[in-house]
This record gives sequence, structure tokens and C-alpha cells, in this order.
Amino acid sequence: MKASEIRAKWLQFFEEKGHKIEPSASLVPHNDPSLLWINAGMAPLKQYFDGRVIPENPRIANSQKCIRTNDIENVGKTRRHHTFFEMLGNFSIGDYFKEEVITWAWEFLTDKKWIGFDPERLSVTVYPEDEEAFRFWNEKIGLPAERIYKLEENFWDIGEGPCGPCTEIFYDRGDKYGDLSDPECWPGGENERFLEVWNLVFSQFNHNKDGSYTPLPSKNIDTGAGLERFASILQDVDSNFDTDLFRPIIDRTCEIAGVTYKSNEEQDVALKVIADHIRTVVFSVGDGVMPSNEGRGYIIRRLLRRAVRYGKKLGVDRPFLYELTSVVGDVMGVYYSEVVEKREFIERVIRTEEERFHETLSDGLAMLSDIVASAKSAESTIIQGADAFRLYDTYGFPFDLTEDFAAEHGMTVDREGFDAEMELQRERGRGGRRETESMKVQGGPLSEYTDKSEFVGYTDLITDSQIKGIVLGDAFVQEAGEGSQVLVLLDRTPFYAESGGQIADRGTITGDGFELRVENVSKAPHGQTVHHAVVVSGTAKAGATVQSAIDKSAREDIIKNHTATHLLHKALKEVLGDHVNQAGSLVETDRLRFDFSHFGSVTAEELAEIERKVNEQIWLGTDVDISNKSLAEAKAMGAMALFGEKYGDVVRVVRVGDYSLELCGGCHVRNTSQIGLFKLLGESGIGSGVRRIEAVTGRHAYTYYEEQVELLKQSAALLKSGVADVPKRIDGLNAQLKELSRENESLQAKLSRIEAGSLESQAVKAGEVTVLCAKVNAPSMDALRGIVDELKPKLGASVIVLGAVADDKVNLAAAVSADLVKKGFHAGQIIKQAAIVCGGNGGGRPDMAQAGGKDITKLDEALKVAEELVVNRANVI
Repeated sequence: MKASEIRAKWLQFFEEKGHKIEPSASLVPHNDPSLLWINAGMAPLKQYFDGRVIPENPRIANSQKCIRTNDIENVGKTRRHHTFFEMLGNFSIGDYFKEEVITWAWEFLTDKKWIGFDPERLSVTVYPEDEEAFRFWNEKIGLPAERIYKLEENFWDIGEGPCGPCTEIFYDRGDKYGDLSDPECWPGGENERFLEVWNLVFSQFNHNKDGSYTPLPSKNIDTGAGLERFASILQDVDSNFDTDLFRPIIDRTCEIAGVTYKSNEEQDVALKVIADHIRTVVFSVGDGVMPSNEGRGYIIRRLLRRAVRYGKKLGVDRPFLYELTSVVGDVMGVYYSEVVEKREFIERVIRTEEERFHETLSDGLAMLSDIVASAKSAESTIIQGADAFRLYDTYGFPFDLTEDFAAEHGMTVDREGFDAEMELQRERGRGGRRETESMKVQGGPLSEYTDKSEFVGYTDLITDSQIKGIVLGDAFVQEAGEGSQVLVLLDRTPFYAESGGQIADRGTITGDGFELRVENVSKAPHGQTVHHAVVVSGTAKAGATVQSAIDKSAREDIIKNHTATHLLHKALKEVLGDHVNQAGSLVETDRLRFDFSHFGSVTAEELAEIERKVNEQIWLGTDVDISNKSLAEAKAMGAMALFGEKYGDVVRVVRVGDYSLELCGGCHVRNTSQIGLFKLLGESGIGSGVRRIEAVTGRHAYTYYEEQVELLKQSAALLKSGVADVPKRIDGLNAQLKELSRENESLQAKLSRIEAGSLESQAVKAGEVTVLCAKVNAPSMDALRGIVDELKPKLGASVIVLGAVADDKVNLAAAVSADLVKKGFHAGQIIKQAAIVCGGNGGGRPDMAQAGGKDITKLDEALKVAEELVVNRANVI
């Protein structure tokens, strides 16, 4: 049975059991800063489990793409470790419980219509105190007691929040995978024979802050099954990597590398690692994560580089991973259309990153050469574990590559020290997970509040309302006096709750003898609008009739900015390409901010074209049409769904003529002419592959232009010219500056020759290498480089490192002659080590480099470090 069939059967089975099928969420958690990645099927549903939001249907099922990287070193070496995998899940939010979920699990696994496992091959584990689960398995399902194992670890608990016992279902793969005489060969033991295929978690307790456990007001079911594991059993293959989820990727890699799968164990590990990591990278980039040096981007960069290194083990010394993107799309695109639709963009990102890493590898080898040279000069034959780990962490060097290089130079590597550093990193990661993964405890005054609240703010800015509830502190109250900060629930409201990047409305709620100032608006667990307000006068009373009014001026500014973001999104796609997708937005009263995926900078000409296109739509005066459609109908129309957003069965479609079509729950102008004017303020990169545009509209755009005109007038006054003559006047001043600069350069060149002449005598010999590391007087980096250039032809086979203090900071410059570059000397690496001493950084080419530092008191020490580094290396070549 194909993996795609297994996934389809899972979703069909639970749909027939009344579950709503949730599409797989993005790998990037939405509105959940506690998680780096979506790492389980229930992760995107946490808001339902902790009671923040009440689902329309308490029965949910999904097939969720997930990432876990805590056991990365095991990938490729075991049958089932992956960084990217699919978790099949079914969930009950306060609906069915143990009996139903156990019954359905058995039906799905054993009925030939579905999976069709032999019932005699199935065993389960339960929590020892969970007699209820034991009874259901034994008495209702008919599973013999000897195939029901009681394990203390069968209790799911990640800290404060929902928790409870669980039951795991195991499939016996037969004698081929283990001998029953082995004491570990049983369900739950360390063996390959009994494969866990499904875990059913019964969330029935709250883990409280004080460590105690209390029953949940609403009991939940959370289950998880591995698609890859199901596939390995049903396709009767040795490991997950032999299923149809991985073999096409492995086979294509074999073609590229010219190797054969299952002919060499070391090659097989490399092929499996590549197949696993490329799936993770493709899906992550498809969800907007770009390789970078921090957070999710760092993990993706590390995985990609790890795959590149394993490619080198197979003899592939060129970028090749990007070629596997289409294979991943062929395998997974039937359910995850994004890896097909974004293929070209994903390929471009991966190829660019591969090319960069091939360059980085040479830098790492140079650093390793310096480490070896330093160790030899200290008469040591060991590379320290900390140095090996730094190479691994900074340059992506695997331990075995460092070992191979060391062996070539008659040295060994401190494996224990490396492992200790690796374990420290893992502990830091585990500590971070323990601290952030717990969910909020169910409850709160709004968790049981179910009265409806009608939002009328799309059309009405003022409305008559009735106060249905007032929350003061943690309880509903009948009244609240002046100065109280309260939560107010109304039967109908014009106030928009912050969502989709649009900020919440502000305004007033006025009743007989009292007034409240609304400062923020949010959503309650059951979807009602919650007004965060201060009683500014009188006493607010529950049940009172009030007038609710939003700040009309602020709303008008907001809707101009919001509709402008839709026009901007479309203009970006037209100018930069269809790969552009929204990665975040902020719609305020005085500005808009729009983040989007784009690999590369945006030129001034492109920005001008984007701005022109948006303003053209404004000047056309196009009507904005808003309608409610089914999700399927909206997608058929071509409406854009936004990054990270979750949509119901009925969606709100915002159409701007024939130009823009998006799903959006926000507030908009009725006609684009109401926006008035659109002006870009700036564009910048905020992360690898993510750009940000800031802009203003309407009166704020007019104010911006007025400020620019005033600045131009002030500039003209300073230049003693008319506004129209400012460019001409600046051209004249630039010409004068160029002439003065030429005179200054001529004088500086003379000074450099004088300074260089006085330095030649300070050079020392180290073997056949001339070494000059000296402190000089140079007012700028240009001047410092000038002195280096004067010295290079005079010193022959040489390494020059000069330092100077200018403007209370350190400038460093280094040069290596061409013949010494060929022998492994690298100016960039030398200057980097010297700069670190001064509290700075820098680098450059093997023949020429420069750096800066903050601590001028450490300049002499930095030059000494550079000299020792060069001398040590010179003595071993």
C-alpha cells in the first residue's frame, strides 16, 4: 500500500467518524512563540487543548508535517530516525474518550477495508494505574491480558498543563527482526521486532504549578501515528528509508553520485541522511524559512550543509541537492501542493546555499590547518575536542572529516572532549524545550462563557449594545467602579479584534451615567469579542444598554493601510515574481508594514515600479468587493491564502477589481480612491530570504511629502541656492571634494612610502617566510592598506600584518604573498584571530584582508598573536 493511500485512508476513516479534517499547518508555529517548529500533530491545535479557543467541531483529524532535530546524529544510522516526518492524528476536545478511541484504533488497524493488520500481531502497553484502559483492551477488544503490558512511563506529561496516561500499540514484525528469547524483545523493550505504530494519549489531568494533579474540566484525546512506520510494515521493507516516501530520493541521489544503494554500509548512511535532510529543507523553505545563522534558519542551514558533506562522501563535489527538490515534489506533492507550486524558488534557495557552503568549506580547512600548526608548535599530537566542536558548529565540519585531516598530519582528535561539548549543546536544547513546550492550564472566567456576540463593525462604526458580562480580575461581576480595568462582553459590537495584522479598534462604550474607554480588543475562547476597557467615569453595570463607538478617524486610516497591503502584495508578485508570499504584516493607523519572502535585494527601480503599480490602482478608483464563499469556491477563484493563517469552511473574499483577490477577515475601503496616496518609506532585509517594506497612505503620505519638501527648502537655504538649483549646486561641491580628495591621496601616498621605509627593518625571518607584524600611524583604513601595498613588493615571500589606532578603534590589515598563499597561508584567517583579541571581527581573501576592533589597549597583544600564528605555521611547512 502506497504511503499516499495510507494517509488518504486515515483521513477518510476519521471523517466517517464525524471528525473535521484539518489541513497540515505550516512547519512554522503560528502565534506560538513556545515552539521553534511544529513537532507533533497536536502542536497546531494547542489553542483547543488549553481552552483558549473552542473548536466548531470537537472531533479533529489530520496528517501533520513535523520537524524534530534533537536526535540528528542517529539519522541514517537507524531504521526510523528522521528530522522531517508526518504524524497522523485524531483528537477529541471534550467529546469522546477512552472507549471510543480504543475501539476505533482497533477497527482501523485490523479491518481489511483500512489497514488490515493481523490482530494476532498486535500488542499494547498501558499505564499501571489506568485500569479503565486495560479493561477496554481486554474485555471489549478481546486482547489477551498477556499482550497488554503495564509500563510506568506510559504517562504523557511535559510540565504545567494538560496531561494523562497513554496506551501504545505495537506491531510484531516477526522472527526476522528479533528473537523472543532476548530479554529486550517485547513491546516497549529495546528491539526492532515490536514496532510502535500508534500512541493514544488520554488528557484527563491538569499538571498544576505546585506539582499537583487535578482532573480536567474537559477531558481530551490526543493520538499520534507515524505514516513512515505504517508504510514500512505495509510495504514489507526493512526500514522507513526503503518505503516509497524515500526510495525515489535515494535512487536519484545514486544516479547523481554514480553509486548503488545497499552495496556499501557507509554509502547507505550517506544516502539516507541526504534523503531525510532534503525533505526537511524543501518543506521548510516552502514554508518560508530561509537558511541563516539563527533560529530555524540556522537549523536548516546546518541540515543542508550536513547533506552536502555526505554528498562529498559519495564523491559529489558540486551543488546537487537542489536537483532533488523535484523528486520530493513528485513523492509528496499529491497532498502537499506547496512543494510543487514553489519548486523553482526552493531550488534557487537551496542551490545558492550549496554554492556558499562549498566556499565556506575551504575557509574551514584553512582554520583546521592553523589548529594543526598551533598544536604542532606546542609539541602536541592531539587536536582538542573544543576545537573540533568549534569547527563542527561554525563551519559544519563533521568529526570524521577533522579526524581524517588530523591523521594525514600524524595527529589524533580528542573524541571525549568533542562528545562533551556536543552533549552540552544538546542539554541546552533540551532545557529550552522543557521550558517552552508546556501548554496553558484550562479554565478562566471566559472558558465557559458561550453567549453569542455579533460583530457589526464591517458596516457600522456606532451601534446600540447591551453589556452581557463584565470581568474584573478573574471573575464575572455585576458592576465595576471608576478606574477599574475590566473585560466587557457585548451582544453586538463595532469593535474589530486584532487579527491578521490589523490592529484592534479603540473607542468608547457609553451608558447611563458611566463611560468606558476601550483600549484593546481580543477574542474569547468561544470566539466572542472581548473589550479591554477602563471605566473612566461612573459605575459600569452588567445588563445596561450602551452606545458602542469606535474611533472613526483611526478606523479610516487603518482601512486605507489594509487595502493598500493587498495592492502591495499583488504588485510585489507582478514585479518580483510569483514566489513572493506574505510572511507577516502590521496594519496600524499611521503606517503599514509588510514582510514577504524574496531571495535577494530589491532594486530602486523595482521599488519605484511597485509603488507606481499600487498608486495606479488607487487612481483607477476600483470598487472593493467583499463576499463570503466556501473555502473550496474561494480557492477555485484563485484567492490567495496568507502565510500561517487557518481558515474555516466559509471564508471572506476581498476582491479589488480584476487586480487583487485574497482571503481576509479585515476591514477595507469601499473604493481604492479612498486610499488617496501610497508612498514607500523603506525596504530592507530582516532575515535570510525575508524582506520588509514600510509605507504610508492617505493623509500620512501627504504629511511625509510635506516634510520632504521642507527638508529640500532647508537644504537649498544651506547651499545658498534656489530649490531648483540644489542638484547643480551639489554637483559643484562634489567636484571640489574630488579635487581635494586627489590632493589628500597624493599626500597620503607620500606618507605611506615614508612609513613603509621605516618598517622594513622590523621584519623577521621564520624559515623561508618574512614576517612583519607592526603597529603604525595611519589615520584611516585606506591609509593602512596603502602602507601594506608599499611593503608587499619590498619583502618578497612575506606575511604582513599592520595595526593602527584611529578614532578610538583598532584597524588591522594583512597581506600574504602569492607563493605563500599556495602553501596554505590565509590572510583572512590570520586577521580574524588577531581581531578577536581586540574585541572585533573581520576577514577577507587569502591574499588580502582587513578587520576592526574595539579595545585599543589590546593592539600590541593582537599583533603578537598574529606573529606567533604565522611563525608557527612557517616552521611546519
